[in-house]
Amino acid sequence: MIIPCIDLMDRKVVQLVQGKEKFLELPEPLAVLEKFSAYPEIQVIDLDAAMGKAENNAEIVRDLCRRKPCRVGGGIRNTARAQAAVRDGALKAIVGSSAFTSEGIHHDFLRELAASVPRDKILIAVDSYGGRVAVHGWKKTLPLTTVEALPKLEPYCSGFLCTYIDGEGRLQGTDIEWFRSLRAVTNLPITAAGGITTDEEIEALEKMGMHAALGMSIYRKIFPEFFTGRQPNAL
Repeated sequence: MIIPCIDLMDRKVVQLVQGKEKFLELPEPLAVLEKFSAYPEIQVIDLDAAMGKAENNAEIVRDLCRRKPCRVGGGIRNTARAQAAVRDGALKAIVGSSAFTSEGIHHDFLRELAASVPRDKILIAVDSYGGRVAVHGWKKTLPLTTVEALPKLEPYCSGFLCTYIDGEGRLQGTDIEWFRSLRAVTNLPITAAGGITTDEEIEALEKMGMHAALGMSIYRKIFPEFFTGRQPNAL
């Protein structure tokens, strides 16, 4: 399954390169959602909430969830926030950095989460840079590889969102063999993200039983006018 990504910043839809440089900005989130009407699910990330800004996009996220099944992430740092995301209509709440400590898995938090939110409503985002788990806006890497992390996280979630940060937003392809190594260590559903660019990559992921969360590559197809003569890797 292809899952389009709607990343929100300052009440607008954005696409960032490597989580930093803004490449694309669209002012109407509901209009973007309409463009993705043919897809069964959407991934919505509130980047402002993820960065701890007081003014986030909660109202927009709720509106998107009312109109379409949405996986929702960004700023889900405690059980109350995860409960609120599900209560507001999220198909699944995506928990990221809070699932980890500076040394590894944050079991205490995850046990509390499991007692408060149904396991089938939780996805854990395990983002990787240079093979190691990256947290806090991809600013810090842990002494833990993604391959090591997934089996330890299985009891707390219904699946994983795994981002290959090295290729994120560049439209230069992803690392299929890295995703294959993840498939080998867990039977839970995996949604792959980060640099997925071609139909061949999507097909390879599907053969492994993985979903593909698409950002820059799907915006290039749906909104080609923003990409004419301009490539993200040029930033």
